[in-house]
Amino acid sequence: MLRLILACMCLTFPLAAAAKDALPQKFSLQGKTLVYDTETDVQGEAAEISNDDIAKLREILKKTPGISELQLNSTGGSVYAGEEIAGLVLEYGLDTSIDGACISACVDVFLAGNRRRMTIGSRIGFHQRSWPAPAVHKYYRSERKAQRWATPFEFGSWIYVDTQREIHNHLSYMVARGVDPGFAIETLRTEPGSEWFPSRLRLIAAGVLRETLQNRQP
Repeated sequence: MLRLILACMCLTFPLAAAAKDALPQKFSLQGKTLVYDTETDVQGEAAEISNDDIAKLREILKKTPGISELQLNSTGGSVYAGEEIAGLVLEYGLDTSIDGACISACVDVFLAGNRRRMTIGSRIGFHQRSWPAPAVHKYYRSERKAQRWATPFEFGSWIYVDTQREIHNHLSYMVARGVDPGFAIETLRTEPGSEWFPSRLRLIAAGVLRETLQNRQP
């Protein structure tokens, strides 16, 4: 019995210590659940999933080994950041949940969870990925010499190939996380600027929501 009590104390101490320390913006701790809410910052303005959040989450998980679940509320943001954060969720074997909304890049993070749940009234939204014209222009100007693109048309040809590769990788990831292949393809139907919000029953049937705990990786 004494050993059990000491073990519980060792597990809860890092959580209590982390609760006393000020966590980075967008993060808060509720017991063993780490909340990642990108929708309101300290100024009350909308935020998003950003590359800076990767290192912040990694540091929190490193210092707080008792965390078992990542709770999400986000309308998306950086595709790269979403993929990297999803990798951390996989690495630490976390469950995921949604309280609010999980849209676009947030879905990659959510699908990384072992057990995947959402509260009543929450929503999961899907749409095609996009690359705004100003960002495309900036990337072309910064990379054209290194990539030896003699004209914008050669750059356009590269985009065509790269986009197909990215879509393949994303669909493969969804299927690997237990999502029905037909449903995964359907998520590509909605154009950027709009969202497709499937019903809870549809999400369960497609394997997006998953109440059963999977075997955690050692």
